[in-house]
Amino acid sequence: MSSRRDAVHDVLRQSEGFRSAQDVYAEMRAEGAKIGLTTVYRALQALADSGHVDMLRTDDGESVYRACASGDHHHHLVCRRCGWTVEVAGPVVERWAEAVGSEHSFTDVTHTVEVFGTCASCSAAVEAARAAGPGRI
Repeated sequence: MSSRRDAVHDVLRQSEGFRSAQDVYAEMRAEGAKIGLTTVYRALQALADSGHVDMLRTDDGESVYRACASGDHHHHLVCRRCGWTVEVAGPVVERWAEAVGSEHSFTDVTHTVEVFGTCASCSAAVEAARAAGPGRI
């Protein structure tokens, strides 16, 4: 990997959740790195293409990235409030994707699945705010 790609990867490895290219860029610049936003985008794309980082699209269409915790094919369960993410296996999804591809004579089938919901901590916070009264959520 190039030194700039390594530096971008390091930022993601030190992050808890998914980060946008703009977030990574801002953090790197704040730490004194001489790097351009375009370079960050290119590094993130290369890292995603090589499987070193996960990429997903948010509800508003923004691409966000994080360092892979697993080298195996996986999917994500993402809290839409706080962004906490769990890597999950999906053997049923794998079989379904392969069957659908085969049914239509497709080969080399790939897929991406992200499941969004609300984590237990965020659900509890919402319930606590509701119990506290109107205007607290």
